[in-house]
Amino acid sequence: MPSVYNWQLGRDMSFPYGNAPGGLQFAFVFNINRCIGCQTCTMACRSTWTFGRGQEHMWWNNVETKPFGGYPRFWDAKLLTMLEEANPGKQVWGKGGGGTDAPYGTFNGMTIFEAAEGYAGPAGPRRALGYIPTADEWAAPNIFEDHGRTLADALPSDARLPEHKVWFFYLARLCNHCTYPACLASCPRNAIYKRPEDGVVLIDQSRCNGYQKCVEACPYKKAIFRSTTGTSEKCVGCYPRLEGRDPLISPNGEPAETRCMTSCVGKIRLQGLVQVDDRGNWKPDATNPLYYLVRERQVALPLYPQFGTEPNGFYIPPRWVPRPYLEQMFGPGVQRSLEQYACPDRELLACLQLFRAAQQIIFRYEVIKGPKVAEVPVTMPDSSTKIQEIYNDTVIGYNKLDKECVRVTIKEPTFERDRMKHANSI
Repeated sequence: MPSVYNWQLGRDMSFPYGNAPGGLQFAFVFNINRCIGCQTCTMACRSTWTFGRGQEHMWWNNVETKPFGGYPRFWDAKLLTMLEEANPGKQVWGKGGGGTDAPYGTFNGMTIFEAAEGYAGPAGPRRALGYIPTADEWAAPNIFEDHGRTLADALPSDARLPEHKVWFFYLARLCNHCTYPACLASCPRNAIYKRPEDGVVLIDQSRCNGYQKCVEACPYKKAIFRSTTGTSEKCVGCYPRLEGRDPLISPNGEPAETRCMTSCVGKIRLQGLVQVDDRGNWKPDATNPLYYLVRERQVALPLYPQFGTEPNGFYIPPRWVPRPYLEQMFGPGVQRSLEQYACPDRELLACLQLFRAAQQIIFRYEVIKGPKVAEVPVTMPDSSTKIQEIYNDTVIGYNKLDKECVRVTIKEPTFERDRMKHANSI
């Protein structure tokens, strides 16, 4: 296979089609600390894209309850086990990191592409390690929802939580529109392609013959077979919205956020488009909120970067979960991320206000400084105490046309009703 550079792994890796094209790339950040598991995003996607016959089991967006939930069931645990069997004891991260080209250090294990090299089986060669889920595994999208268990006996001593022994968190997922998609690499019909204008990965329904190689290869299991058409389908990134074709949200053709993003009740989501070069690396632009969170501050981390697809979905990890569990899910940047999120400085706190603040995609933001309004003691992840200084800054977001599309303040404004005019108001 050709060799490509994967900045999330900090090294070159094997991939069938060489480097990804440069241009704009669809990407998003989810703040898991805010997710309430309401499934509003799931139903917004469902009512827009997957309400037809043969799509009953299709949930392009879903919210899982970790550590036991998953759709299809145990999708991540099964693939992690397959990778470990292919490369026993070597699926580890090297020390280092923090640089531009290798922010998390170097992953020394095999990716799903490298683990499949030289594979020979009854179904022929593979381009990516994977499996096809059974019907039972697709049957329950809400398995173990809102479910926590006592894990004190199952976890090692350094992963136990003495303050409470039961924990779980919500993990919202959709297609990561990876820089190096396994679904694209594995398709024998060349039916899957990556749009150069926004990096969205799509399946050409006229070319798909339903071999399900994409279903087998996608490590996140976001390519799904539809029996009524005999083809596979997946999240399309609401590309009409990205193209600015919604006349209400985008009167002048401004790119808008997807349906799952705009419907989020907990304001956990921030979607954007970032500039990438011919190596798939993000071009420096600290005024872009996604670049600032992902590359500048490294507070948002990729989901299972060790798979090697270079996913463009990033997560701010939950504070209350044992670190070993988070590190196998998001890589070695977890501690750095949580230390920043626990006590965000002035700039980071301002950027976090942009989550779910506008329906148009924010390409650039700026901060207008305001007065100090509070000093708050914060307990850090290492149990030390730090004083957080809070300023009532104003954050302004600009769309693709460089026009203001949102303006928010750190301190939420308070409005008091006229009691004489509204006598029955609370």
